[in-house]
Amino acid sequence: MKRKKYKVELITAESESSRFVRHRRMIRFPQLTMPLLAAYTPSHWEVTHTDEIVQRIDFTKEVDVVGITANTAAAPHAYWIASEYRKRGVKVIIGGPHATLMPEEVQNHADAVVIGEGELVWPKLLNDYENGCLQPIYKSCELPDLHNMPRPRWDLIKGRVYGKGVTIATRGCPFACEYCTIPNMYQRKMRYRPVSDIIEEIKCMPGRALIFWDDNIGANKAYAKELFKALAPFQRWWTSQATSDVAFDDEFMELAANSGCKALFLGLETISQSSLNGANKAHNQVYKYKEIMKRFHYYGIAVQAGTVFGFDHDDKSIFRTTVEFYREIGLDSATISVLIPFPNTPLFRKLEGEGRILTKDWSKYNGKKDVVFQPALMSPEELLMGTEWAARQFYSIPSIIERMWKSKTGLWWNIIRNMGYHFALRNFGNIGYNPEKSVESSVPLLSEGRVIEK
Repeated sequence: MKRKKYKVELITAESESSRFVRHRRMIRFPQLTMPLLAAYTPSHWEVTHTDEIVQRIDFTKEVDVVGITANTAAAPHAYWIASEYRKRGVKVIIGGPHATLMPEEVQNHADAVVIGEGELVWPKLLNDYENGCLQPIYKSCELPDLHNMPRPRWDLIKGRVYGKGVTIATRGCPFACEYCTIPNMYQRKMRYRPVSDIIEEIKCMPGRALIFWDDNIGANKAYAKELFKALAPFQRWWTSQATSDVAFDDEFMELAANSGCKALFLGLETISQSSLNGANKAHNQVYKYKEIMKRFHYYGIAVQAGTVFGFDHDDKSIFRTTVEFYREIGLDSATISVLIPFPNTPLFRKLEGEGRILTKDWSKYNGKKDVVFQPALMSPEELLMGTEWAARQFYSIPSIIERMWKSKTGLWWNIIRNMGYHFALRNFGNIGYNPEKSVESSVPLLSEGRVIEK
């Protein structure tokens, strides 16, 4: 007897602010969540995928089930998507970071909620739908061990000129920074794929570029070195995330470079050691940042630094001193954001206990256009304007020239990436101002939604 065919639409939901920012960047890496979840979907289900960074949702498409993944900032938008489909009689499943952090809330907007990692529960969920017994909550009793992980459905990644080759080698992070959602998602348990599985996957992967969406690819340096040795013959250009301590392991750095590593994202976060200590990230040592940069550049690997403003030790001088310091050490690029107290993280609970959470409108938890808490040493407006001012200063033409001159790493693509940020920022909302120099008589003027510095 021929089995009935079903259709599932997977949606990578993005908030308005995220779509606005990421759409204008030259390099936009696709997310792995839905292409990987599609690989776990039973063969009698037809899978389609909409990535809102590059696609619009087609509500007229006939589907049986819709699966949505969303972070906190995208949650209200995801709820709207869900309501539109539920009006049409389509069952809606919501998972991802926000569903894991706030499952009771998400239940009000979905037919089923997936908490944590979805690989092990997804086939059961779809089977329950087929049998008319969909449950309100799905949470795996165990963590996926990543052995025999299927290849992501790269064919579902659309609208990307660069970077369709996304995968993972590891999952999790051993640290527990107070603002981070990773401990909630992965329970601080590191897991590793067999290197041989990764190599077989890479043989079939499209394009030359490879993105490892690992939270900390250097958490186990012995494993990482084994992986790099196996990668070397393929000469893929790859990037991932790591902690800054890898810079002081010369064997790690040399093997990474020889295997094709072009850049690593490092969560430097701030140049304030007091802020790092307070955020349970004392393993970052600011006095080592300059040497870290030298070591990365020596091996021809660029650094993309996660940079956050708004910690309790940040005063109005933090914006200027950060830009000056990053220019001095030749930092290649930075993702610059306002601190986000994601719900149910230690940071959120602390700020809420102190009465400093200003809103629970999750759409404002974007780190770019809004401040959702009361900073300790400045006003919310000063934090937002200072962050935007720092981003523009960091990606100004003089800054790009100075940093690229000092880095001398992958200049042909590094300059293009920096210019991409430069032009994207020119189209991005407020211009900002330096709060350190602001006085009562020089309050910024508002004109057509843009802040003009006096």
